[in-house]
Amino acid sequence: MITSLKRYVDAHPRVVDVMVILQVFLLATLGSATSLREPSGDLIPWWPGALLGCVGSAALWWRRSHPRTVVAVTAAGANAASAVGYLITPLLLAPLMLALYALARYTNRKTGRITLLAVVALLVITAMTTDHYGHPWPLKTIGPAFWVVTPVAVGTASRLRAAYLEAAHARAEYAERTREEEARHRVAEERMRIARELHDVVAHHMALANALAGTAAHLARTHPDQVQRILDDLAGTTSSALRELKATVGLLRQVNDPDAPLEPAPGLGRLSDLTTAFAAAGLTVTVTTEGDEQPLSPGVDLTAYRIVQEALTNVAKHAAAKTARVKLAYTHDHVTLTVSDDGDAAAPTAPAPGGGFGLMGMRERAQSVGGRLQAGHRPEGGFTVTTELPIRT
Repeated sequence: MITSLKRYVDAHPRVVDVMVILQVFLLATLGSATSLREPSGDLIPWWPGALLGCVGSAALWWRRSHPRTVVAVTAAGANAASAVGYLITPLLLAPLMLALYALARYTNRKTGRITLLAVVALLVITAMTTDHYGHPWPLKTIGPAFWVVTPVAVGTASRLRAAYLEAAHARAEYAERTREEEARHRVAEERMRIARELHDVVAHHMALANALAGTAAHLARTHPDQVQRILDDLAGTTSSALRELKATVGLLRQVNDPDAPLEPAPGLGRLSDLTTAFAAAGLTVTVTTEGDEQPLSPGVDLTAYRIVQEALTNVAKHAAAKTARVKLAYTHDHVTLTVSDDGDAAAPTAPAPGGGFGLMGMRERAQSVGGRLQAGHRPEGGFTVTTELPIRT
């Protein structure tokens, strides 16, 4: 029932305003009929007070849009009734009380306080200076002051509660929007990570497969007896590519998918397999280590492996080099990876602008774990990729 009544009030605010104004007018009329007597005991005509109550009640129609003006009109009516000789009671003050509530509800605290002080002072002064019927002074002063303070206090509390609810609603909307933006950001990051994985896997293995296929075609004309070994290496390379592609695509599977690949992510521990694969393609890779080797966190280990893999793939694809060097330098909290080749000054040692995403992907990988990457030509020829990564993220 309460919900239905609230829904009706929200849907028909003007109908509710008319009902409130009529009730306030009836209260003011009743107050004018019971608050004034002559010394002989006879009732004074009630219609002056009713007329003032009618004016004040009608002004309440604009209490939301012009609360200050409505307070001024109703306060003037209450003071006029006091000057006539009516004892100011809550019934006669009903229009002013509702106007003060609206003022405190729809304006700020400072306006409500200043207006309240002005109204109280006006009511008390008028009652003390114009009373010709000997009303008790507490009824002329304390009573009106109390009855006008109460609606201001209630209106202020209502305004503060509405502001609190609005702030809570705004915080809830902001939190929901933030969660949605964070979710979209995480999805974008995951898509970028999977894209980098696919790029590294496909670029590396396809480059090796292309080199092995070219070698096999060359040996088929010159040394047919060695073709079988190259074809075996090619089969191993493509098989490894399929396994890594399956593992990468497996990232998109459900967590409890029984067909999800169980092979651990590659790391620096598999550098020997990587160098062997490049050796079969004609690129000799030398790995050296400085400092005490330390275990890396899984994310850093995978990042380090992929950066070395991509750097060596670029050497095989873009540099006219037969050898490359990988140097791992460990400190207490960082590991520095350096991949370099001598190359050929006449040959391109890095992808042309817009020709690929290798360097961009390596730099993004390093930054994703809190590291940094530098790449550039060596003065004596060739290309160098240097990456500094934290031991643990």
